[in-house]
Amino acid sequence: MDVSTTMWVLTIVGLCALIAADFFIGGRKPHEVSIKEAGVWTIVWIVLAVLFGTGLAIWGTGQASGEFFAGYVTEKSLSVDNLFVFVLIMAKFAVPTIYQQRVLMIGVLIALVLRAVFIAAGAAAINSFAWVFYIFGAFLIYTAWKLIQEARAGEDDEDWEEGRLMKAIERKLPSTDKWHGTKLFIRENGKRLATPMLIVMLAIGITDVLFAVDSIPAIFGLTQDPYIVFTANAFALMGLRQLYFLIVGLLKKLVHLSYGLSVILAFIGVKLVLHGIHETTSLHVPEISLPVSLSVICGVLIITTITSLAASKKAEKEAAEKEAAETGSDKPEAAEKTDAQG
Repeated sequence: MDVSTTMWVLTIVGLCALIAADFFIGGRKPHEVSIKEAGVWTIVWIVLAVLFGTGLAIWGTGQASGEFFAGYVTEKSLSVDNLFVFVLIMAKFAVPTIYQQRVLMIGVLIALVLRAVFIAAGAAAINSFAWVFYIFGAFLIYTAWKLIQEARAGEDDEDWEEGRLMKAIERKLPSTDKWHGTKLFIRENGKRLATPMLIVMLAIGITDVLFAVDSIPAIFGLTQDPYIVFTANAFALMGLRQLYFLIVGLLKKLVHLSYGLSVILAFIGVKLVLHGIHETTSLHVPEISLPVSLSVICGVLIITTITSLAASKKAEKEAAEKEAAETGSDKPEAAEKTDAQG
């Protein structure tokens, strides 16, 4: 898709306007986000993404629209996995509930800016070196295998550890451990100190960029158009704050999410390798079409959600039955003790 400089500028201005509207309408005043508010804003961002994708079909091409929706769904599904870590970060820094949405908003904006740099670098590499497809493809297949190994080992990220970059920032940046509303810096005894608000925002933003190491190659497996890659990432990220509050209670029920994401990443990895062979050799290999890609991604997510909820319901039922059985077994012992005392 041939995108002019004017279109790029208009798109970025439009996205900035949407972000500003989101901030001034729903995020300016610190408050606890209700399920209703999170649900309404989640729907708003999804509708905006659908309208944008539809606009690409009307004023652009059907191919561009299909690539946008495939990329958007993929990035959105991968971002849900990010939310597990966001929950742990919030808990580690003991972020007050009323400030969590502000932390997520700024953290996501930091991630969006840094991802734009990743996307530009990835697009330049792909345009200059076709063999990059092999690297991206192999990395995604490896990531898929790693996800399965972690899922089978029962690793559920019960703890979050700060990376070297975050530890270096905390060592170099004078800070206080007391919260001061939404302030990022305060002056104490004539010394300028960073507040926990700034530290946790950086943690969210940097962590999300680390996740981009997986998601950026994944979306390049669906489209090599930098404009579509950027806009799909932007719409997926900008609705992440509301999605956090909407499904934070549902996250633990998505027990098969890692398996689903591993299938998607492996599938896209294979697609990238096949595309690399097609671009760099004269071998005739099958290329996976966009409709097939979109069908596989959506199908895997639907199946994963259904099986996850079913497994969670079964586990809850078994736990309830076990608790009832243990409670019941204690009653006769208590009765015997009472009789003996009598």
